[in-house]
Amino acid sequence: MKKILLAFDGTHFSEGAFEFAKALNESNKILLTGVFLPQVDYANLWSYSGGGISGPMFIPLVEGEDSEAVEKNIEKFESLCEKNDIEFRVHKDFYDFALPELKKETRFADLLIVGIESFYENLGTEEPNDYLKDTLHGVECPVIIVPEKFEFPKSNALSYDGSEASVYAIKQFAYLFPELANNPTVLVYVKEKGEELPDEINIEELSARHFSDLSLLRLQANAKKYFSSWMLENKGAILVSGAFGRSAFSRTFKKSFVTEIIKDHRWPVFISHK
Repeated sequence: MKKILLAFDGTHFSEGAFEFAKALNESNKILLTGVFLPQVDYANLWSYSGGGISGPMFIPLVEGEDSEAVEKNIEKFESLCEKNDIEFRVHKDFYDFALPELKKETRFADLLIVGIESFYENLGTEEPNDYLKDTLHGVECPVIIVPEKFEFPKSNALSYDGSEASVYAIKQFAYLFPELANNPTVLVYVKEKGEELPDEINIEELSARHFSDLSLLRLQANAKKYFSSWMLENKGAILVSGAFGRSAFSRTFKKSFVTEIIKDHRWPVFISHK
């Protein structure tokens, strides 16, 4: 049985994130812990995020964390868990900045699920917003980012660039979801002119041991456009990615490859890093 965190901010309830957790529970029973983060004091947000200071983005929180909005979300979460026979817990004791507390929670979990379209959505129009980016960098367990409307994974897209991070993510996905590893799986990588796939024999040997229906996808000219088109033909896919940052894989696409997929709101994205 896996312990899975489902994170909600104070005023939003992600139906998509809950539906993903529900589907996981139907295949293998889980312990689902609802983490209810405080509401944000948007009126004072500018004084915390401005000034060009690098580092984690801290958000001023409103007082009265047991607000009506949070309590309603908790009641909804508990009701849905009981209705769907999901063992659950509720954590909402966040009296400090939400990000450090959430990081501590992830230390004691197998997986974190976040709804991309609702997680502190008022922080800006950029997706993912700065707070979600900091969350992805700081957590200590794998994360699945889920859009509100999606198909539960029927296939897997493993992004590989030869880095330690990409291999680690592939292994973590296989360890956590052996039932999904039986789905059709594509190991996708960008092949620049004259460049061979890094450690091709090793990555094929490893991946084929965990993914029974494995194929390779080589992206060359117009790689970004080609991959997006391929993903559109595979609506039931989940993208597996290593550390959220500018790896060689994302630099090939001029900016973060994962960010572009997240923005489309079409596919769940699994992200894992040490």
